[in-house]
Amino acid sequence: MKHRIVVLGAGYAGAFAAGNLARRLSPADIEITVVNALPDFVERMRLHQLASGQDLAVRKLADIFAGTGVRLRLARVTGVDPEHRTVAVSGEDGDGEVAYDTLLYALGSSVAHHGVPGVAEHAFDVTGRASALRLRERLAGLSEGGTVLVVGEGLTGIETATEFAESRPDLDIALAARGELGDWLTPKARRHLRQAFDRLGITVHEHTDIEAVDPTRAVAADGTVIPAQVTVWAAGFAVHPIAAASGLEVAGTGQIAVDRTMRSVSHPDVYAAGDCAYAIGDNGRPLPMSCASAGFTNMQATAAIIARLTGSDVPTVGLKYYGNHISLGRRDAIFQMVDGEAGSKSWYLGGKSAARLKSGVLKGAGWGIVHPTFGMPKRRRRLVTVPDQVGVRVTA
Repeated sequence: MKHRIVVLGAGYAGAFAAGNLARRLSPADIEITVVNALPDFVERMRLHQLASGQDLAVRKLADIFAGTGVRLRLARVTGVDPEHRTVAVSGEDGDGEVAYDTLLYALGSSVAHHGVPGVAEHAFDVTGRASALRLRERLAGLSEGGTVLVVGEGLTGIETATEFAESRPDLDIALAARGELGDWLTPKARRHLRQAFDRLGITVHEHTDIEAVDPTRAVAADGTVIPAQVTVWAAGFAVHPIAAASGLEVAGTGQIAVDRTMRSVSHPDVYAAGDCAYAIGDNGRPLPMSCASAGFTNMQATAAIIARLTGSDVPTVGLKYYGNHISLGRRDAIFQMVDGEAGSKSWYLGGKSAARLKSGVLKGAGWGIVHPTFGMPKRRRRLVTVPDQVGVRVTA
């Protein structure tokens, strides 16, 4: 019987991981199944561009995995039973189960409402393709002078506000920040950011904590009312409660608690990668939810899976967060390096050079998704018999 590897989610972490596993393990010993709700790969790093009216390339997962040996199951994950090693799914074919011997959980994250009244009913977000398209349609219906409020001073909020301001200069764009805009950046980078906001005509409401959202306005904790025909919620991410409900050990964030190899601390046949993994970086801090973290954690998870199944020593992949790369529209950006304590270094790159670098990163990630196996090698590693206590069932 072949060893069944099931990958949940085909985002940056899941798609890369499935391709890497197919590239390095022999199909004579394994079968790899990717479970994903949508038929297309979603470029999450570019969803604010999609919402602004730009068109993104459509990448069908069936085409991406064609010829790799990876099976694609289009279905929504509704539950995980780690004791029986099954995943409950629901799709066009109805409800069903997918059995696994090794599970890589990479379901990512979605917008965090933080319990703020009105957010779920009235706010928009750019954390999924459907929500970005819904926002795109709403923005297209706004006439000149329409008001848009982006809530959140993090990377997503900044990129969304600047993209909208550049693409739709006829709209009144504002951003609500709980603290000071770019307060984690070095003084020079912060000055660059503020100059970009001024150039694009974005109004900034600093020290403003939004506590309610209505269809035409947002209300701050101090009672300030900010007109907003469209409120875009970019105040953080949250993971799906499936992991916690399954009995896997999770952190307070709901992310799966993993060891240094991205293996679940409670169920050794389960690995996690991307936003859903509570992974501690080399600096002793939890890795932030980001595409960069998805890359590091999926490389570590796949390396560990391959090593354990083939009887090799498990290598250690660096888990270091190097910096923040922030697009400020299509022609401007900031790349801020950080140190081992996640504090900003004195050096930063800004302007067109940083924008070209960010464009290269996006294009590189897109190319990697389209070529998940980077060309199949002539020889791939065979599996060995592994004791059942490490959570796998393998035939030699």
